[in-house]
Amino acid sequence: MASIQIADFGQYAALQETIHKKVLFLEKLQRMKSIIKLAVFLFAMLPAVAFAQEKKPVWAELKNFHSFMSSTFHPAEENNLQPLKEKAVDMLAAAKQWQASEIPSSFKPKETKIQLEKLVKYCTGIVESVSAGANDATLKTMITEAHDVFHTIVGECRNVEEKH
Repeated sequence: MASIQIADFGQYAALQETIHKKVLFLEKLQRMKSIIKLAVFLFAMLPAVAFAQEKKPVWAELKNFHSFMSSTFHPAEENNLQPLKEKAVDMLAAAKQWQASEIPSSFKPKETKIQLEKLVKYCTGIVESVSAGANDATLKTMITEAHDVFHTIVGECRNVEEKH
């Protein structure tokens, strides 16, 4: 290891001051890097925070009915009416529960109530038709009509400011 020859105390003090300034500069640089990393992280998190605040409350009865609608309508589109025949009674019960539930503020109350009444009527007709042994073409038409009403509720019955 090489040693530095210092002629007098003045040179030693100047060298020590230079080293001290470099150490302070490196510490300051390290703090600046930490601040920049924090700023980048916070900036990157802004969209996540913004989207988290936009989360809409879930209407549990809507979600429950949708599970029956999707599991009966989509097979019916492929001419498989068996799921509808098996789940018609449960789908009607889910429609009635949905109709009896409180309408969230994100939906237009008057329009939603009218469409839910219509949906229950269609689901009642489906149950009656399944019980009477209606043919598949009739049932497919009926589930399609009920599906259209469902989409009216989740689409057109929402308040305008809630739509995306």
